Amino acid sequence: MKLAFIGGGNMGSAIIKAVIDKQIALADDIVVSDVDTSKLKNMAKDLNVKTTSNNIEAICEADVIILAIKPQILSKVLEELKGQIANNQLVVSIIAGATIKTICKGLKHENVVRVMPNTPAQIGKGMSAWTTTDAVTTAHRKMAEAILNALGKQIYFEDEKYMDMATAISGSGPAYIYLIIEALTDAAVHIGLPQQQAEELVLQTVLGSALFLQKSGKHPAELRNMVTSPGGTTAEGLFKLEKGKLRATISKAVMASYKKAKQLGS
Repeated sequence: MKLAFIGGGNMGSAIIKAVIDKQIALADDIVVSDVDTSKLKNMAKDLNVKTTSNNIEAICEADVIILAIKPQILSKVLEELKGQIANNQLVVSIIAGATIKTICKGLKHENVVRVMPNTPAQIGKGMSAWTTTDAVTTAHRKMAEAILNALGKQIYFEDEKYMDMATAISGSGPAYIYLIIEALTDAAVHIGLPQQQAEELVLQTVLGSALFLQKSGKHPAELRNMVTSPGGTTAEGLFKLEKGKLRATISKAVMASYKKAKQLGS
């Protein structure tokens, strides 16, 4: 499979590493285009991929073209690539908020997949949500699935409306988790634990809890009740979290992220 990446940022690099590691594509069959020449130099050195500053040159032989740019420069890139993509080339967009309609109209191309990956994809533990146009063939869907499976897990949505919702959860979600980890660590240090031990305690607790929930198949509330003894330490801590409206605050954060994703798409 020959791949062209328009944009060589963190997520683009993560996808490149994953597809090479999983032998979805060879480094020699990958071309990256970016305006940052120093970034291209590093990618060529670290990943052994081909690089260019010319988007048209990058896509000419690709089976799959991956748009991995910032939303702010999308219109400029679409205008540059408009009419330059062959019908048998698949376009995969990982641009937050950018609708399939926007991509198709901007490129004058219907063979498009929209994906929302997340940062754990950089270690093969990502969660990707994706959808396609009706023009995407079974063969091209298998290509997209192979790429996304290399990043971790993936969920396909028939209806694109769910993509902005997924953006608010799995796309932005890692940042929420990191903030909670940071807050727990700071609290641990505040009550007297040494920094290094605090970090280790918190990180393993979060990791173990997520894995236990996944493997148990139980509802989170059931596992939470298993930890919570009447009148105990956990009950006291949970009371403070509920009093501080943690649930409502998280809900508001997700809604704000969802609205922002829809705004970017419009």
